Amino acid sequence: MADALTLDLLEGEWSIARLPAAEPVPDWAWSEVFSSVSRTSDELSIIAPSPQVPGNVKSEGGFRVLAVRGPLAFDAKGILSDLAGAIAAADVALLALSTFDSDILLVRQQDLAAAAAALESRSHHVVQII
Repeated sequence: MADALTLDLLEGEWSIARLPAAEPVPDWAWSEVFSSVSRTSDELSIIAPSPQVPGNVKSEGGFRVLAVRGPLAFDAKGILSDLAGAIAAADVALLALSTFDSDILLVRQQDLAAAAAALESRSHHVVQII
């Protein structure tokens, strides 16, 4: 198990959008709070605040963001495994990604309470950021 971590619950709802791989990154993709842009040969995926995602874009909404308070050391082991294991044990689906300093977890709004309780049961702390 990883040492106790603090996870910041970001205010608001996020969506995961999918655009064609060759599409340029649209202006609505960026947020000063949190956003993520990933491109593969098959798709351009964007995680952005739900109100910013146009209605005509293929997307899934209703996600909440839990950000591990960092910075985390690059040689740290088992952090994401411990967090994901706790959430999986609570039968909650998870989207996870990492940044230079942190790990980010996205769970559906309806699963947030169960995910937070699972993390707290492993001695992690979930703090709401407004």
